[in-house]
Amino acid sequence: RFIDGMTERGIPLSVFHFDCFWMKEFEWCNFEWDERYFKQPEAMLSRLKDKGLKICVWINPYIAQKSKLFQEGKENGYFLKNSRGDVWQWDRWQAGMAIVDFTNRKARDWYCSKLESLLDMGVDCFKTDFGERIPRDAVYFDGSDPDRMHNYYSFLYNKTVFDLLKQKRGEREAVVFARSATAGGQQFPVHWGGDCFASYDSMAESLRGGLSLSLSGFGFWSHDIGGFESTATADLYKRWTAFGLLSTHSRLHGSESYRVPWLFDEEAADVMRYFVKLKHRLMPYLYAAAHEAHAEGIPMMRAMLLEFPGDNTCHWLDRQYMLGGRLLVAPVFQEDGVVRYYLPKGTWTHLLTGKEMEGGEWKEEQYGYMGLPLFVRENTLLPLGQESGRPDYDYLDGVTFCLYQLKDGCTAEQTIYNEKCEAMTVRALRHENTITVKTTGVQKKWKLLIRDLSVTSVINGAAEALQEGTAIQPKEKDRDVFIFF
Repeated sequence: RFIDGMTERGIPLSVFHFDCFWMKEFEWCNFEWDERYFKQPEAMLSRLKDKGLKICVWINPYIAQKSKLFQEGKENGYFLKNSRGDVWQWDRWQAGMAIVDFTNRKARDWYCSKLESLLDMGVDCFKTDFGERIPRDAVYFDGSDPDRMHNYYSFLYNKTVFDLLKQKRGEREAVVFARSATAGGQQFPVHWGGDCFASYDSMAESLRGGLSLSLSGFGFWSHDIGGFESTATADLYKRWTAFGLLSTHSRLHGSESYRVPWLFDEEAADVMRYFVKLKHRLMPYLYAAAHEAHAEGIPMMRAMLLEFPGDNTCHWLDRQYMLGGRLLVAPVFQEDGVVRYYLPKGTWTHLLTGKEMEGGEWKEEQYGYMGLPLFVRENTLLPLGQESGRPDYDYLDGVTFCLYQLKDGCTAEQTIYNEKCEAMTVRALRHENTITVKTTGVQKKWKLLIRDLSVTSVINGAAEALQEGTAIQPKEKDRDVFIFF
């Protein structure tokens, strides 16, 4: 009913996740659907896929003594051992829990065989939970130093699962949702911030942790919208929704209650729908930022100091960030909607209202639930896609490049990609009262929107006055457009 409820309210979904109780409690992991609640899992997954959903299931690297797999793993030497040569076990999370030894190739193959059955059933990806509770007194199959393995274990665990997904789903579809990580773990995206509490303080701490992770070389990061522990107020949920949809990956998840928006209030559903659709329109821009993260290692969510290293004020900002190189986001962290944020030097334009502000100073404003400080940097070509009801569409087809505050003598440039890795680059150069726009790469249907200048004439294109600015429709096959104002 939750999926249908989202559909009824016009809130598109992409992935449906099953957390720990898809398996029997305290048998984690046995990698079998709990037949008490999922009597026909393959048919259920098929129905969900018919709704256009991808399927994710929760896993971890632990095998409870109660699991049907425990004896099999024990007899074959697939678990970490203690100094006596017995299976290393503890009871801190579930009784007699063993830990899969990923330094053992046969253990990796055994573990993957269980996941492969789920993939064959219709599962698309895995939430690779845990991996950080690793003992310092265990004996590894390959003789690894247990102190060094305390961090490196998470690398082997996530690599094992990610490599299987690459093999079965292809490199472009392989994705995990990981909690633990160490150096090199950015090769196996995505990571989320763990079990945060439902409070404004925890929301701010989540952002701080995410920016720290991104400064450590991780390109993608997520968090539980509304917090994981406890239950958010309707106010907090709506504020966290805006923040969550302006993160690289967005997920509703919690422990004590369901997180669908209408259980908080119907306005929460309106807020969710608004920011989901905004994110869908931003996908050409976000996908380009994801490509940059993959190719160059520059994270999608950036601490301000990364984008503005010469601005000393930006060196300690941890309650706002850049989403890609052109959008500034400052989430609201208090109930009255007041937010204090800093704009670096330059002219900034609010993406949602069109309001222009000069930077180099602190700002303080009050926002309703449908807004937050979300500013476009000057000299920006911001690509906005069509509202298709899904995040995955051809980002090159029907895209609008919105030109913001192009200063005389400056250039704005943006390259976008689609899922076939086809690319299109648009470059705008302003000289006095003329803007020259050049395109390279694959060219499909696109247009240019100029927001802050009065266009008088166009060569190789047609101009149309709109409420938000002047739309320029290029002539087919013309690579150069000349705009006069």
